[in-house]
Order: sequence, then structure tokens, then C-alpha cells
Amino acid sequence: MERSRLVFSGSGGQGVITAAIILAKAAVMFEGKNATQSQSYGAAARGGATRSDVLISETDIFFPKVVQPNILVSLTQESYNTFSDIIRPGGLLLVDNKYVSIEKKVDAKHISLPMYDTVMGKIGKPIVFNICMLGALIGITRLVQAQSILKVLETSIPKDFMDMNKSALELGIKMGESAAY
Repeated sequence: MERSRLVFSGSGGQGVITAAIILAKAAVMFEGKNATQSQSYGAAARGGATRSDVLISETDIFFPKVVQPNILVSLTQESYNTFSDIIRPGGLLLVDNKYVSIEKKVDAKHISLPMYDTVMGKIGKPIVFNICMLGALIGITRLVQAQSILKVLETSIPKDFMDMNKSALELGIKMGESAAY
């Protein structure tokens, strides 16, 4: 992997930006890669549109904004409708099948997974939906190792929530591995 350009998109409160931060930290702190993360919010912090750009590279990064991602994650229909046109031809589009219906022809590999429903069915708490999504992404792409994500989580969240987050990550990885090309 020389350079991965990712856009995480969704709605405020889904943890899209938190997931992007965790991924970038894992790449830098535990994998020896360069990474940048930037974000933008809609009108409302909770419920408004959110976008977070992540660049992961083995070489220097000179511009932190992603113009044409090779990986796009959309967790709402609005974010899919807004950003699906910017994906690089031949890229990867990952969506949650509860919230997003793939309606456009986009030159990308489409992967639609039941991430939210799986989290609710197995864990029962939507707070770890973003970690399941992150697990699915790394299960598909192998951008970073699961252990690196867990190390970031250990330094970022209270110990009482670690088991739930680890379970969500593992659920996502299994889904991602089964859907990987």
C-alpha cells in the first residue's frame, strides 16, 4: 500500500469522525505509517451531515484533504447521495444496508453489509456501530491490523467499554472478511 485515500461520511452522532480518528492514530502510532485526518460537520453536531477524510501513506503527505477517495464509507443515504460521485474509479464503496440503498452506477466495488443490525442483534447498543464499521473496513482492506485499532481504543475509551468495542470490532472484521474481494 503506497497511499489510501478515505472518506468516512454519515450523520452526526454515528461516530464517523471518531472512527476516522482511531484509524489514523492506529496507522501512525502502531504501524509506522504517515496519516492525516480532517473533518467537517453539517449545521448540527448531532444529526447533521459529517465527513472525515483520512490519508494513510508510506510516504510524506503534503495535502490533508481527500479529493477523490479510493475508499468511501457512507452510513446514511444523504451521505451516499452526496459523496458517491467523488469515488476514484475502481475504488471501494462500503455502506450499511439498513440506512443506504445503492441507487447510482458508480465505478467502484460496492459492499453493503448489515453492520447496524448486527451490532444491535449481538451487542444491543448502537454506540459501537462505528467500531463495527471500522472492523468491516479493515476486514476488507487490511489497511491496519486489528491489534492496532484495539491499542488505540485502550488509550481512548473507559475500560468498562472495552469488551463491547472489542466485540463490535470482531463482528465487523468477520463481516468484512466474508465480503472481501
